[in-house]
Amino acid sequence: MPRTARVFCVGINYHAHGDESREHSGLDTPKVPMIFGRWADTLVVDGDPVPVPPNEDGLDWEVELAVIIADPVWAADRATASQHVLGYTAFNDLSARKKQLETAQFTLGKNADRSGPIGPVVVTADEIGDPNSLTLRTRVGDSVMQLGNTRDLIHDIPSIIAYITDTVSLKPGDVIATGTPAGVGLGMKPQVYLTAGDTVEVEVENVGVLRTPIVSRADLAARHEL
Repeated sequence: MPRTARVFCVGINYHAHGDESREHSGLDTPKVPMIFGRWADTLVVDGDPVPVPPNEDGLDWEVELAVIIADPVWAADRATASQHVLGYTAFNDLSARKKQLETAQFTLGKNADRSGPIGPVVVTADEIGDPNSLTLRTRVGDSVMQLGNTRDLIHDIPSIIAYITDTVSLKPGDVIATGTPAGVGLGMKPQVYLTAGDTVEVEVENVGVLRTPIVSRADLAARHEL
C-alpha cells in the first residue's frame, strides 16, 4: 500500500451494531454512509503490538472487511463501482472509546498510535467470493466476541464507493474499512476492553486471521518501537 494512501472508515454500518451502539452514540441508523478518516501512519501489520493510551481503560475491538482501491475513481456509478476494487483484507478498527465519545468528532478516538491493524494478506476481487456474504469474527483469548456477516451491512460496498466519490476522488491503494458487526466491548454490560497482555484476533472469511498483541505504552517504548 502506498504511503500516500488514505483510509476511509464507515461508522455504524451494520444493523445489529447500530442497535447496540445507539445508547452510547445517540445516533440513529445512518441514511447515508457515515464516513470518517484514519491517518495512514496508524496502520500496523499482523503481529505488531499496539499500546493502550494512558488515559483509556483499554482499547475496543472492531473487525471489519477492508476494500483496497485499484485505480483512480471519480463519480463512480453504483452499478460499476466494484470494478474499481483491487482486493479485500481484514482490518481491526481499534478504538479509544473515552476520547471517541467525549465529543461528536471521532478523529482522536479513532487514530490512537498504531491502532489500525490490517492484513494479513490482500485477496483479489476475483478470489474473495461474494463480498456481500462473508463471515467476520473477533476472538480475545479463547472467547469469541464478535460473529457477524456482511449480509448485515446497511450500505454495501458499491454504495459506499459511489457516495465517497461524488465528493472525493479515490486513488490506487486507498482503503475503505466498511464497518463492524455487533459485539464490541462498548456494548457489553459491564463494558470489556483490551488491556496489556491481551491478544485479539480478527478474522474475515476467505482472507484469514489478523493477530494483534496489546501492550502498555511503557513496554512499547522499552522495545524502542514508538
